[in-house]
Amino acid sequence: MYQDFFGLSEMPFNVTPDPKFLYLSPTHQDALAHLRYGIQEKKGFIVLTGEVGCGKTTLCRTLLGELDEKPEVETILILNPRISEQQLLFNILHELGEEIPESSHIDLTARLNEALLKRILNGKEIVMIIDEAQNLSFEVMEQLRLLSNLETHDQKLLQIILMGQPELNEKLREKRLRQFRQRVLVYFDLQHLNRAECQDYIQHRLTTAGSNGRPRFTFWAQWRIHRYTRGTPRLINNLCDKALLAAYIRDSEEIGYGDVARAIKDLKRLG
Repeated sequence: MYQDFFGLSEMPFNVTPDPKFLYLSPTHQDALAHLRYGIQEKKGFIVLTGEVGCGKTTLCRTLLGELDEKPEVETILILNPRISEQQLLFNILHELGEEIPESSHIDLTARLNEALLKRILNGKEIVMIIDEAQNLSFEVMEQLRLLSNLETHDQKLLQIILMGQPELNEKLREKRLRQFRQRVLVYFDLQHLNRAECQDYIQHRLTTAGSNGRPRFTFWAQWRIHRYTRGTPRLINNLCDKALLAAYIRDSEEIGYGDVARAIKDLKRLG
């Protein structure tokens, strides 16, 4: 609705994880560097945690985009972690293009080991990313630990990245997962954006969407946005979107404190 009014080429504050809009704050730069390092050095298990809406999924999409440009890397993406051990193995084999009838009684671990080894011998690397990993059951976590044992004399056959909310940290501290925890060699926890980063984030999104100086958020509007969202990117997107709509309704190219206050009231009404 307000896109044409502000002269934007696209909506700047959609909540979809579009890598084009990724704002690399210091914490996001560090997170991406940890992920790249873990993959490059073949560390096996990599864990990335952060609060809801902090940008984990956008980082994941960015990383996948980078890996897809490398012909020597095959990627596996698991978006539904509420699966059984058997379903996990089926999903991995399916993502690798291996056709296995679900009614089959073959040893799936042996078949997966064979499939991975074949790719490693052909110069491939296999990276698996599991999103919302805090929802993995203990049994599936144990299966992942066993999969991490698959290796040649000099490298792991499968690198595993777990992305999840802070509850994943709590799960990893459980005594029964101590063997799993010992295998995590790269770990990073995403932090919220500070006030200056929040301002840069808003401007980055606007510029990426084609802004040429319009619209403009006042200092106090940005101050209120950071105070309400505490630097959580997804909340910033939601609030800025509604604040832009409020400014559009009153026919203004400047988003002020009052527009943000009205946007907050709308968000609270929505629950």
